[in-house]
Amino acid sequence: MALGTNLGNRFEHLQHAVDAIFRQIGTITNISAVYQTPALGFEGADFLNCVVALQTQYQAQVVLSEILSIEQALGRHRSKDAGYASRVIDIDILFYNQAIINQADLQVPHPQIAHRKFVLQPLVDIAPQMLHPVSQKTLADLLSHTKDASVVVKQSKLLSNPLDRYDFLKINYIAIEGNIGAGKTSLCHMLANDFNAKLILERFKDNPFLPKFYKDQQRYAFALEMSFLADRYQQLLEDITQIDLFNQCVVADYDAYKSLIFAKVTLQQQEYDLYKKLFYLMHKELPKPDMYIYLYQNTQRLLENIKKRGRSYEHSIQADYLQKINDGYLEFIKNQHSESIKIIDISGLDFVENRSDYLLLLDQILA
Repeated sequence: MALGTNLGNRFEHLQHAVDAIFRQIGTITNISAVYQTPALGFEGADFLNCVVALQTQYQAQVVLSEILSIEQALGRHRSKDAGYASRVIDIDILFYNQAIINQADLQVPHPQIAHRKFVLQPLVDIAPQMLHPVSQKTLADLLSHTKDASVVVKQSKLLSNPLDRYDFLKINYIAIEGNIGAGKTSLCHMLANDFNAKLILERFKDNPFLPKFYKDQQRYAFALEMSFLADRYQQLLEDITQIDLFNQCVVADYDAYKSLIFAKVTLQQQEYDLYKKLFYLMHKELPKPDMYIYLYQNTQRLLENIKKRGRSYEHSIQADYLQKINDGYLEFIKNQHSESIKIIDISGLDFVENRSDYLLLLDQILA
Protein backbone atom coordinates (compact mmCIF):
# COMPACT_ATOMS: atom_id res chain seq x y z
CA MET A 1 0.00 0.00 0.00
CA ALA A 2 1.07 3.57 -0.69
CA LEU A 3 0.33 6.26 1.89
CA GLY A 4 0.54 9.99 1.33
CA THR A 5 -0.46 13.27 2.99
CA ASN A 6 0.21 16.98 2.53
CA LEU A 7 -2.04 18.60 5.12
CA GLY A 8 -1.65 19.26 8.84
CA ASN A 9 0.74 17.14 10.90
CA ARG A 10 1.78 14.92 8.01
CA PHE A 11 3.93 12.44 9.90
CA GLU A 12 1.22 11.97 12.52
CA HIS A 13 -1.35 11.33 9.77
CA LEU A 14 0.89 8.63 8.28
CA GLN A 15 1.36 6.96 11.67
CA HIS A 16 -2.37 7.00 12.37
CA ALA A 17 -2.98 5.42 8.96
CA VAL A 18 -0.40 2.69 9.64
CA ASP A 19 -2.02 1.97 13.00
CA ALA A 20 -5.49 1.78 11.46
CA ILE A 21 -4.32 -0.53 8.66
CA PHE A 22 -2.86 -2.84 11.30
CA ARG A 23 -6.09 -2.82 13.33
CA GLN A 24 -8.52 -3.25 10.48
CA ILE A 25 -6.76 -5.01 7.60
CA GLY A 26 -3.75 -7.09 8.54
CA THR A 27 -0.30 -7.56 9.99
CA ILE A 28 2.27 -5.09 8.68
CA THR A 29 5.46 -6.87 7.68
CA ASN A 30 7.51 -3.93 6.44
CA ILE A 31 7.43 -0.13 6.36
CA SER A 32 9.58 1.98 4.05
CA ALA A 33 11.32 5.17 4.95
CA VAL A 34 9.25 8.34 4.66
CA TYR A 35 9.95 10.61 1.68
CA GLN A 36 9.06 14.24 1.08
CA THR A 37 8.00 14.96 -2.47
CA PRO A 38 6.42 17.88 -4.34
CA ALA A 39 2.72 17.77 -5.20
CA LEU A 40 2.25 16.06 -8.56
CA GLY A 41 -0.35 17.31 -11.03
CA PHE A 42 -1.55 20.30 -8.97
CA GLU A 43 -0.29 23.21 -6.89
CA GLY A 44 -0.06 22.28 -3.24
CA ALA A 45 2.18 21.72 -0.25
CA ASP A 46 4.79 18.97 -0.33
CA PHE A 47 3.70 15.44 0.48
CA LEU A 48 5.10 12.88 2.86
CA ASN A 49 4.86 9.44 1.30
CA CYS A 50 5.67 5.88 2.33
CA VAL A 51 4.85 2.28 1.46
CA VAL A 52 3.78 -0.55 3.74
CA ALA A 53 3.71 -4.30 3.08
CA LEU A 54 1.21 -6.43 4.92
CA GLN A 55 -0.41 -9.83 5.18
CA THR A 56 -4.19 -10.02 5.18
CA GLN A 57 -6.86 -12.68 5.07
CA TYR A 58 -9.26 -10.34 3.27
CA GLN A 59 -10.02 -10.22 -0.44
CA ALA A 60 -8.94 -7.14 -2.38
CA GLN A 61 -12.43 -5.59 -2.48
CA VAL A 62 -12.75 -5.93 1.29
CA VAL A 63 -9.33 -4.30 1.69
CA LEU A 64 -10.48 -1.41 -0.51
CA SER A 65 -13.62 -0.96 1.58
CA GLU A 66 -11.53 -0.86 4.77
CA ILE A 67 -9.16 1.69 3.20
CA LEU A 68 -12.05 4.02 2.40
CA SER A 69 -13.28 3.64 5.96
CA ILE A 70 -9.84 4.48 7.35
CA GLU A 71 -9.48 7.53 5.10
CA GLN A 72 -12.87 8.83 6.18
CA ALA A 73 -12.11 8.24 9.87
CA LEU A 74 -8.86 10.18 9.51
CA GLY A 75 -10.66 13.18 8.01
CA ARG A 76 -10.47 12.73 4.25
CA HIS A 77 -13.50 13.84 2.29
CA ARG A 78 -13.39 12.63 -1.29
CA SER A 79 -14.57 15.12 -3.89
CA LYS A 80 -16.49 14.11 -7.00
CA ASP A 81 -14.58 16.75 -8.96
CA ALA A 82 -11.96 15.43 -11.36
CA GLY A 83 -8.29 16.08 -10.71
CA TYR A 84 -5.86 15.95 -7.82
CA ALA A 85 -6.08 18.00 -4.62
CA SER A 86 -4.45 18.30 -1.23
CA ARG A 87 -5.53 15.63 1.25
CA VAL A 88 -5.18 14.64 4.88
CA ILE A 89 -4.49 11.04 3.88
CA ASP A 90 -4.41 9.02 0.69
CA ILE A 91 -4.10 5.22 0.73
CA ASP A 92 -3.76 3.15 -2.44
CA ILE A 93 -3.45 -0.57 -3.07
CA LEU A 94 -0.33 -1.03 -5.19
CA PHE A 95 -0.17 -4.82 -5.41
CA TYR A 96 -2.23 -7.72 -4.14
CA ASN A 97 0.23 -10.61 -4.28
CA GLN A 98 0.71 -11.14 -8.01
CA ALA A 99 -2.97 -10.64 -8.85
CA ILE A 100 -4.12 -8.57 -11.82
CA ILE A 101 -7.47 -6.93 -11.09
CA ASN A 102 -9.40 -4.74 -13.53
CA GLN A 103 -12.63 -3.50 -11.98
CA ALA A 104 -14.45 -0.20 -12.15
CA ASP A 105 -13.35 0.85 -8.68
CA LEU A 106 -10.11 -1.11 -8.34
CA GLN A 107 -7.13 -1.66 -10.62
CA VAL A 108 -4.25 -3.79 -9.37
CA PRO A 109 -1.35 -3.33 -9.87
CA HIS A 110 -1.93 0.40 -9.54
CA PRO A 111 -1.65 1.71 -13.11
CA GLN A 112 0.56 4.70 -12.18
CA ILE A 113 3.31 2.85 -10.29
CA ALA A 114 5.92 3.13 -13.04
CA HIS A 115 5.26 6.85 -13.43
CA ARG A 116 5.52 7.90 -9.79
CA LYS A 117 8.93 8.21 -8.21
CA PHE A 118 7.35 8.91 -4.81
CA VAL A 119 5.88 5.41 -4.99
CA LEU A 120 8.78 3.58 -6.62
CA GLN A 121 11.48 4.83 -4.26
CA PRO A 122 9.83 3.54 -1.05
CA LEU A 123 8.84 0.35 -2.88
CA VAL A 124 12.47 -0.27 -3.74
CA ASP A 125 13.35 0.28 -0.10
CA ILE A 126 11.43 -2.82 0.92
CA ALA A 127 11.21 -5.03 -2.20
CA PRO A 128 13.72 -4.03 -4.92
CA GLN A 129 13.66 -7.39 -6.70
CA MET A 130 9.90 -7.85 -6.69
CA LEU A 131 8.53 -8.37 -10.21
CA HIS A 132 5.72 -6.21 -11.48
CA PRO A 133 3.10 -8.80 -12.53
CA VAL A 134 2.28 -6.99 -15.79
CA SER A 135 5.61 -5.63 -17.05
CA GLN A 136 7.64 -8.44 -15.42
CA LYS A 137 10.30 -5.88 -14.54
CA THR A 138 11.76 -5.52 -11.07
CA LEU A 139 10.80 -2.50 -9.03
CA ALA A 140 14.45 -1.43 -9.00
CA ASP A 141 14.44 -1.53 -12.79
CA LEU A 142 11.22 0.49 -12.97
CA LEU A 143 12.74 3.14 -10.70
CA SER A 144 15.90 3.43 -12.76
CA HIS A 145 13.86 3.97 -15.94
CA THR A 146 11.02 6.15 -14.70
CA LYS A 147 10.46 9.45 -16.49
CA ASP A 148 9.36 11.14 -13.27
CA ALA A 149 12.18 13.56 -12.42
CA SER A 150 10.67 14.70 -9.11
CA VAL A 151 13.04 15.18 -6.20
CA VAL A 152 12.26 12.79 -3.36
CA VAL A 153 13.92 13.57 -0.03
CA LYS A 154 14.33 10.80 2.52
CA GLN A 155 13.29 11.77 6.05
CA SER A 156 15.26 10.71 9.11
CA LYS A 157 12.19 10.03 11.26
CA LEU A 158 10.76 6.51 10.94
CA LEU A 159 7.23 5.24 11.33
CA SER A 160 6.66 2.60 13.99
CA ASN A 161 5.12 -0.79 13.31
CA PRO A 162 2.18 -1.50 15.66
CA LEU A 163 3.23 -5.17 15.70
CA ASP A 164 6.30 -4.20 17.74
CA ARG A 165 4.03 -3.29 20.63
CA TYR A 166 3.30 -6.99 21.11
CA ASP A 167 6.49 -8.27 22.67
CA PHE A 168 6.12 -12.02 22.27
CA LEU A 169 9.86 -12.50 21.92
CA LYS A 170 10.23 -11.96 25.67
CA ILE A 171 8.33 -15.25 26.15
CA ASN A 172 10.53 -18.15 25.16
CA TYR A 173 8.02 -20.98 25.16
CA ILE A 174 4.22 -20.62 24.97
CA ALA A 175 1.77 -23.51 25.19
CA ILE A 176 -1.72 -22.81 23.83
CA GLU A 177 -4.22 -25.26 25.24
CA GLY A 178 -7.96 -25.76 24.98
CA ASN A 179 -10.70 -28.26 24.39
CA ILE A 180 -11.28 -30.05 21.10
CA GLY A 181 -12.34 -27.42 18.58
CA ALA A 182 -11.38 -24.40 20.70
CA GLY A 183 -9.09 -22.97 18.00
CA LYS A 184 -5.71 -23.52 19.66
CA THR A 185 -4.01 -24.72 16.47
CA SER A 186 -5.42 -21.79 14.47
CA LEU A 187 -4.12 -19.35 17.07
CA CYS A 188 -0.69 -21.00 17.07
CA HIS A 189 -0.45 -20.64 13.29
CA MET A 190 -1.36 -16.95 13.56
CA LEU A 191 1.16 -16.28 16.33
CA ALA A 192 3.93 -18.14 14.54
CA ASN A 193 3.24 -16.24 11.32
CA ASP A 194 3.05 -12.80 12.93
CA PHE A 195 5.97 -13.15 15.35
CA ASN A 196 8.27 -15.52 13.46
CA ALA A 197 7.93 -18.13 16.18
CA LYS A 198 8.89 -21.77 15.94
CA LEU A 199 5.67 -23.76 15.57
CA ILE A 200 5.09 -27.12 17.25
CA LEU A 201 1.80 -28.84 16.37
CA GLU A 202 0.42 -32.05 17.74
CA ARG A 203 0.69 -34.88 15.22
CA PHE A 204 -2.82 -36.24 15.75
CA LYS A 205 -3.26 -37.12 12.08
CA ASP A 206 -0.51 -39.72 12.38
CA ASN A 207 -2.19 -41.57 15.26
CA PRO A 208 -3.87 -44.74 13.91
CA PHE A 209 -5.85 -45.25 17.12
CA LEU A 210 -7.74 -41.94 17.05
CA PRO A 211 -10.50 -42.89 14.54
CA LYS A 212 -10.86 -46.27 16.29
CA PHE A 213 -11.16 -44.58 19.69
CA TYR A 214 -14.14 -42.47 18.66
CA LYS A 215 -15.91 -45.64 17.47
CA ASP A 216 -15.07 -47.75 20.55
CA GLN A 217 -13.63 -45.66 23.40
CA GLN A 218 -13.44 -48.39 26.00
CA ARG A 219 -11.48 -50.74 23.76
CA TYR A 220 -8.96 -48.29 22.34
CA ALA A 221 -8.57 -45.67 25.10
CA PHE A 222 -5.38 -47.07 26.64
CA ALA A 223 -3.69 -47.67 23.29
CA LEU A 224 -4.63 -44.17 22.16
CA GLU A 225 -3.37 -42.41 25.29
CA MET A 226 -0.11 -44.41 25.35
CA SER A 227 0.60 -43.64 21.72
CA PHE A 228 -0.10 -39.93 22.26
CA LEU A 229 2.10 -39.90 25.36
CA ALA A 230 5.02 -41.45 23.49
CA ASP A 231 4.65 -39.15 20.49
CA ARG A 232 4.24 -35.95 22.55
CA TYR A 233 7.26 -36.85 24.65
CA GLN A 234 9.39 -37.51 21.58
CA GLN A 235 8.24 -34.41 19.74
CA LEU A 236 8.69 -31.97 22.62
CA LEU A 237 12.02 -33.44 23.64
CA GLU A 238 13.44 -33.38 20.11
CA ASP A 239 11.96 -30.13 18.82
CA ILE A 240 12.30 -27.83 21.81
CA THR A 241 15.74 -28.99 22.97
CA GLN A 242 17.11 -28.21 19.50
CA ILE A 243 15.95 -24.58 19.67
CA ASP A 244 17.79 -21.70 21.29
CA LEU A 245 14.98 -20.58 23.59
CA PHE A 246 16.84 -17.38 24.41
CA ASN A 247 16.73 -16.18 20.81
CA GLN A 248 13.53 -17.62 19.36
CA CYS A 249 10.00 -17.91 20.65
CA VAL A 250 8.36 -21.33 20.50
CA VAL A 251 4.58 -21.71 20.33
CA ALA A 252 2.95 -25.15 20.71
CA ASP A 253 -0.70 -26.16 20.41
CA TYR A 254 -0.45 -28.50 23.38
CA ASP A 255 1.32 -28.99 26.68
CA ALA A 256 2.60 -32.32 27.94
CA TYR A 257 0.01 -32.31 30.74
CA LYS A 258 -2.65 -32.74 28.07
CA SER A 259 -1.81 -36.43 28.15
CA LEU A 260 -2.68 -36.71 31.83
CA ILE A 261 -5.86 -34.63 31.50
CA PHE A 262 -7.28 -36.72 28.66
CA ALA A 263 -6.17 -40.00 30.22
CA LYS A 264 -8.06 -39.24 33.41
CA VAL A 265 -11.25 -38.84 31.36
CA THR A 266 -10.82 -41.82 29.05
CA LEU A 267 -9.07 -44.53 31.12
CA GLN A 268 -10.26 -46.91 33.79
CA GLN A 269 -8.81 -46.22 37.24
CA GLN A 270 -6.20 -49.02 37.18
CA GLU A 271 -5.11 -48.05 33.69
CA TYR A 272 -4.89 -44.40 34.75
CA ASP A 273 -2.77 -45.22 37.80
CA LEU A 274 -0.24 -47.05 35.61
CA TYR A 275 -0.38 -44.32 32.99
CA LYS A 276 0.27 -41.61 35.58
CA LYS A 277 3.45 -43.33 36.80
CA LEU A 278 4.79 -43.50 33.25
CA PHE A 279 3.79 -39.90 32.59
CA TYR A 280 5.71 -38.45 35.53
CA LEU A 281 8.81 -40.51 34.70
CA MET A 282 8.83 -38.98 31.24
CA HIS A 283 7.57 -35.49 32.10
CA LYS A 284 10.51 -34.55 34.35
CA GLU A 285 12.81 -34.57 31.30
CA LEU A 286 10.69 -32.17 29.25
CA PRO A 287 11.14 -28.38 29.09
CA LYS A 288 8.29 -26.47 30.74
CA PRO A 289 6.43 -23.59 29.06
CA ASP A 290 7.02 -20.03 30.26
CA MET A 291 3.37 -19.26 29.56
CA TYR A 292 0.37 -21.59 29.51
CA ILE A 293 -2.80 -20.27 27.86
CA TYR A 294 -6.10 -22.11 28.17
CA LEU A 295 -8.69 -21.02 25.62
CA TYR A 296 -12.11 -21.54 27.17
CA GLN A 297 -14.90 -22.07 24.66
CA ASN A 298 -18.50 -23.01 25.45
CA THR A 299 -19.64 -26.50 24.48
CA GLN A 300 -22.08 -25.39 21.78
CA ARG A 301 -19.40 -23.44 19.94
CA LEU A 302 -17.00 -26.38 20.30
CA LEU A 303 -19.52 -28.69 18.63
CA GLU A 304 -20.08 -26.13 15.85
CA ASN A 305 -16.34 -25.79 15.25
CA ILE A 306 -15.85 -29.56 15.24
CA LYS A 307 -18.61 -29.96 12.67
CA LYS A 308 -17.23 -27.10 10.56
CA ARG A 309 -13.73 -28.60 10.24
CA GLY A 310 -15.22 -31.82 8.88
CA ARG A 311 -13.13 -34.62 10.37
CA SER A 312 -15.38 -37.64 9.93
CA TYR A 313 -14.04 -39.52 12.95
CA GLU A 314 -15.00 -36.57 15.21
CA HIS A 315 -18.70 -36.62 14.30
CA SER A 316 -19.51 -38.92 17.21
CA ILE A 317 -18.08 -36.54 19.86
CA GLN A 318 -20.77 -35.72 22.41
CA ALA A 319 -21.27 -32.64 24.56
CA ASP A 320 -20.79 -34.57 27.81
CA TYR A 321 -17.35 -35.77 26.66
CA LEU A 322 -16.30 -32.19 25.89
CA GLN A 323 -17.57 -31.08 29.28
CA LYS A 324 -15.49 -33.76 31.01
CA ILE A 325 -12.40 -32.59 29.11
CA ASN A 326 -13.05 -28.98 30.10
CA ASP A 327 -13.55 -29.98 33.74
CA GLY A 328 -10.26 -31.88 33.60
CA TYR A 329 -8.37 -28.84 32.34
CA LEU A 330 -9.92 -26.53 34.94
CA GLU A 331 -9.10 -28.95 37.74
CA PHE A 332 -5.50 -29.18 36.52
CA ILE A 333 -5.18 -25.38 36.29
CA LYS A 334 -6.72 -24.88 39.75
CA ASN A 335 -4.02 -27.07 41.30
CA GLN A 336 -1.03 -25.41 39.62
CA HIS A 337 -0.83 -22.11 41.58
CA SER A 338 1.25 -20.51 38.84
CA GLU A 339 1.14 -16.93 37.56
CA SER A 340 2.25 -18.17 34.13
CA ILE A 341 -1.14 -19.83 33.54
CA LYS A 342 -4.00 -17.82 32.05
CA ILE A 343 -7.58 -18.80 31.26
CA ILE A 344 -9.02 -16.68 28.45
CA ASP A 345 -12.72 -16.88 27.69
CA ILE A 346 -13.09 -16.79 23.90
CA SER A 347 -16.75 -17.82 23.78
CA GLY A 348 -17.73 -14.40 22.48
CA LEU A 349 -14.81 -14.07 20.06
CA ASP A 350 -14.04 -15.20 16.53
CA PHE A 351 -10.33 -14.44 16.32
CA VAL A 352 -9.87 -16.33 13.05
CA GLU A 353 -12.38 -14.31 11.03
CA ASN A 354 -12.44 -11.05 13.00
CA ARG A 355 -9.15 -9.17 13.26
CA SER A 356 -10.30 -6.98 16.14
CA ASP A 357 -11.03 -10.15 18.15
CA TYR A 358 -7.54 -11.45 17.34
CA LEU A 359 -5.89 -8.24 18.56
CA LEU A 360 -8.04 -8.30 21.70
CA LEU A 361 -6.83 -11.85 22.34
CA LEU A 362 -3.19 -10.75 21.91
CA ASP A 363 -3.76 -8.01 24.48
CA GLN A 364 -5.23 -10.51 26.93
CA ILE A 365 -2.34 -12.94 26.47
CA LEU A 366 0.26 -10.25 27.19
CA ALA A 367 -1.70 -8.43 29.92
